Formats: sequence, C-alpha cells, structure tokens
Amino acid sequence: MSKAIRPRSSSPRQDASGHETTAPRRVSRRAGTPRADINVLLVAADPEDARTVGNVLATERADSFHLQWVGRLPEGLDAFRTGKTTVVLLDLLLPDIDGIGALDRLLKAAPRIPILVFCGAGDEDLARQAVQRGAQDYLLRNHLDGYSLPRALRNAIDRKASDEALFVERERAQVTLDSIGDAVLSTDIGGNVAYLNSVAERMTGWSSEEAAGRPLGEVLRIVDATTRVPAPRSPMGLALEQDQPFALAANSVLVRRDGLETPIEDSAAPIHDRDGNVIGAVMVFRDVGQAWAAALQMSHLAQHDFLTDLPNPVLLEDRITQAISQAQRSGKQLAVLFVDLDHFKRVNDSLGHTVGDKLLQSVAMRLKACVRGADTVSRRGGDEFVVLLPEIAHAGQAASIADKIIAALAVAHRVAGHELLVTASIGIGIYPLDGSDAQTLLKRADAAMYQAKEAGRNGRHFSRQEIDPGRE
Repeated sequence: MSKAIRPRSSSPRQDASGHETTAPRRVSRRAGTPRADINVLLVAADPEDARTVGNVLATERADSFHLQWVGRLPEGLDAFRTGKTTVVLLDLLLPDIDGIGALDRLLKAAPRIPILVFCGAGDEDLARQAVQRGAQDYLLRNHLDGYSLPRALRNAIDRKASDEALFVERERAQVTLDSIGDAVLSTDIGGNVAYLNSVAERMTGWSSEEAAGRPLGEVLRIVDATTRVPAPRSPMGLALEQDQPFALAANSVLVRRDGLETPIEDSAAPIHDRDGNVIGAVMVFRDVGQAWAAALQMSHLAQHDFLTDLPNPVLLEDRITQAISQAQRSGKQLAVLFVDLDHFKRVNDSLGHTVGDKLLQSVAMRLKACVRGADTVSRRGGDEFVVLLPEIAHAGQAASIADKIIAALAVAHRVAGHELLVTASIGIGIYPLDGSDAQTLLKRADAAMYQAKEAGRNGRHFSRQEIDPGRE
C-alpha cells in the first residue's frame, strides 16, 4: 500500500506501522516566484526514513515536492503506472529483495525516470555499484537532511535530463551520419579507430565494434591503384601530426577486409577539444568507382567511333605520333594503310543506312582480325578506315597486311539477311620515307589510296612505287 505524504499543520497521523507522526508544515514562497512540481516516489521499508524524508521535503522552499511512499517494491512498480513520478528515492536494503535487484527492476520498468539510492555508511560499496548499474547518485542515510536530500534529488533529475538530451543528440548525429552517402571514420589521438558509420562499415568490411581500438592501417587499407604500393602516410596521420586538413592522394584504392577493392577519394581533418588541443581525427571518404567508370566512359567516347568503337581520328593521330617517336628510337619503320571501301554508296542507296552501318561494323571486325595486337585500326569517317602498323622491319610487311585485308574483306558479309560483297582500295605510306609526322603520312597514304582506285580498285598502292616489294 502506498501513502502520499502531504504537508499539514501539526495534526498527528499514523505511518505504515501504525505509529503516529506529525506531517511538517509547508513553508510558502513569495508570491510570483515559480516553483517546480517534483513527484518523489520513496521506496523504503522503514517508516522512520519516510518520516525523515517527508519532513525534509515539506520544508523545502525552492521547489514543491510531493512525496509518495511505498514500503516494498511491487507497490513501487505499481506506482510507476500512474506516470506521475519525477524521481525515485530507493532504499538499497529492502527486506523483500536485495538493493541491486530492486534497482534493476525499477530501471526495467521505467528506464527514463532518475533513481537516487540511499543506504547506511557500511553499505557504501553497494551504493557505488548501484550507480554503476544505472542509478544517478547515492546518499548515505545520515545525509537525508534539509540540505543534501533536495539538492541530490534535483541533481539526479538534472543529470538524467542531461543524459536524455545527450542521448537524443547522439541518436540524431548517428542517424545523420548513417543517412549520408559518404563513409565517416574517426580515430583517437593515438591513431586507433574510434568510430565508423554504416557506410564506412560496409566499405571497409569492419563493424564499428570490431574496429574500435584497432590501428587505423589495419582497418583502412589503402594502396595506389597503379603501383599497388600502400600509401606512405595516411591523411589521418598527417591531420593529427600537423593539425590541419589533408586529402588522400589521387588514384587511391581501398582494400576491403575480404579483398574487394574500391576506388576512393577522401579528406581528413583534426578533432579538437574545447581548449583547441588535437584529440583525434576524422576522415570522410566516398566510393568514386562509378565516377571513375563514368570518366573512363566519357574519355572512351571522346576518342572512339560511336558506330564501330574503333579509335577515332584524334586518337589515331596521337598513336601515330607516339609510334613515330618509338620508331626514331628503335631505328625501324612504320606504315599507315588508308582503306576505302569500293562503291559503298550503292549499299546505302539500295538497302538503307541501317544495313550500311551493319556492313561497316562487319568490316571493322575483319580489319581487327587481320592485324597484330599492337597495331591500331581506326575509322576515319564514312567508309574510310586507317590501319597503323608500328615498328615494321620493311615495306614488305605492310604489303602483306594490305593483301590480307583485301582478301578478308572480299569474302561475302552476312548482314541483316543479306550476303554483301565489298572490295577495298588501300593506300600505303611509310615512315620515314613518306613523312616524319602524322599529318604528312596520312596525306600521302590517302593520295596513294586514290591511285589504287584509279588503277582499278580492289588493290593496294604505295605512296612511292619504288618501294613497292611487288613492283617489278
């Protein structure tokens, strides 16, 4: 059975044991001064404790305390159901249950209500254990006086409110960190992992709990994408050491715990305490694999023909220039073959551009099949193709490849239900005889191709006929 202890005049009343007691007189405050209503649930078996607490709280001027006393725990749990309790004052030496057990049950029943415990001087170790289990603070029984008790109750309420506010802020921060698309990782001053958000957990393969306390390099393994060499200094270490933000080196790859690799970019910054001292570092990093892929795709599209996916004239010219530099160093020759399909316009006019495009794709595939891996097949535009043969020993190699191309293209192409026959005229330019730069070689090969057409088509022609190995 619970009893509400209210301030009365000095009229007697009975306590839980049937003894008469006098409720203390409430002392009012000055008009206009706000007072907080604090509902205190006292869980104590000794009526003398209840009398003492009641007298103390009744004379408190700062706040309006309302005391409800229960002598055993089940009543205390029932009292929680009213939803009016502000703070609990718990005796750790209840007769029906040990103090820690009572505390655990109260915390489970109402985890958000602050609990202040009290005990005798000889049980102070038990009180400290109660604080470790979740009580806000403790008082010794001989300190249940007009100064210590109200102050301790208010502190317990304030501390619980602060804990709740801090929990809400942490939850808000946690939700925010887990909602952003970037990974977030923090370390302490020693460079050991302190925290990972959910994105960082997924990217590293480590849970925040597993990673906590481990060296950063064990959790965040970063290597150069090209050299495979681990980063010599992490941005986190530099941020800690030099107390300023740092970015990760370009072309960095994160190696996840299971070996999966992810291209990343990041920035790291030091964390300071309120006095400005560095106490750790935080790094924000993101998966740039899609960005890398998109950049590579854009670069590919800028350098390749949309229809055949062959190198376009821009990329071809660059490769010819590089091949010339290599030929100069090695003392070898190179060849440029200008390939033009004979009477291709007839295909477009009779069967349409869709069929014509598919025929060009078939031609591109056969051209690639005729050359070496180091050679380049490029679409010049329309029905014109260019083949670069770097580092040939003599002009005969170029003639041989040209003859091979002519023969391969002459075989019927099965395109969109049609069997199409097409021939090609090829002009050949040789470095260094026909020029020392890409533009000149292409011009000479183009002119030689027109000579091949004038000679009857379906054949090859060198820019300088005296170097033609087949010329008598």
